[in-house]
Amino acid sequence: MVNTAHTGNLRKKSGLRTNNSRAGDVVVVLICCFIIFICILPIINIAVRSVSSADALIKNQVTFWPVGFTLESYSRVLTSAKYTNSLAFTAWLTVLCVGVSLVMTTLCAFPLTFDNLPGKKFLNTIVLITMYFGAGTIPTYLLIKQLGLLENWLVLVLPSCLSVFNMILMRSFFYGIPASLRESAEIDGAGPMRVLLSIYIPLSLPVIATLALFYAVGRWNGYTDALYYIKSKTQYHPIQLLLYNLLNNSQSLEVATQEGFSTPGAAESIKSATVMFATVPILLVYPWLQKYFISGVTLGAVKE
Repeated sequence: MVNTAHTGNLRKKSGLRTNNSRAGDVVVVLICCFIIFICILPIINIAVRSVSSADALIKNQVTFWPVGFTLESYSRVLTSAKYTNSLAFTAWLTVLCVGVSLVMTTLCAFPLTFDNLPGKKFLNTIVLITMYFGAGTIPTYLLIKQLGLLENWLVLVLPSCLSVFNMILMRSFFYGIPASLRESAEIDGAGPMRVLLSIYIPLSLPVIATLALFYAVGRWNGYTDALYYIKSKTQYHPIQLLLYNLLNNSQSLEVATQEGFSTPGAAESIKSATVMFATVPILLVYPWLQKYFISGVTLGAVKE
């Protein structure tokens, strides 16, 4: 005979847990929506300021809705060779840096997965030391100068072509690939490069996409290396350095006049439009890599 009272209590408790779980999910979703809303408010403000009139910007009348709607700032940016060339150079530089960095990271991570690699522990230690200790700004500048990289676009590529953190992430992902696959390929006569290109690379698309996004964001947002090492050759200035200079100088009426703006308000509008041009392209890349990004971060950190 079934105890109906006991069964009813279990159903009530199960229903209560289900309701509590749903209520918790609703609270979490609301909190996430609130955080997302707070995060996009600055972007909305910048976008609105970029399409507002200069007079409204000077009078601080613009918040989250355009005042005196105009596309003049975008027209100025798109028709100015300084901005378009800088944006094109930054895009080309980002693609180049991502390719070089992925090659360097792969070539550093793959040999460190071999247990029989001579001096493996010593090499790991040397690589990790560079992650925690740096020479400093002045010694680095002197080294760059001795290498003849000052006023050279290669200074934007070579010094930052390898991130130890990203290398560790890729190495951890390589550890997760079954060793039996490599052993089978070696029995068939495949060398290390064939194993890397035919087995490890095809199976590592998630972590490769993740690191590509890391490198792309880092290069796209970087400007300090150009600020330190490239002074006279402005054609090698990335868009972020151009924006940095504009942000620092846009409040000056004298500088605004020299740049061709009638008022500081016009410079403010150009600044907002430039921010949008510098931000939107990298934001558009993320949705295409989101699937690989999530799986790459989670799987790559499972095993050290």
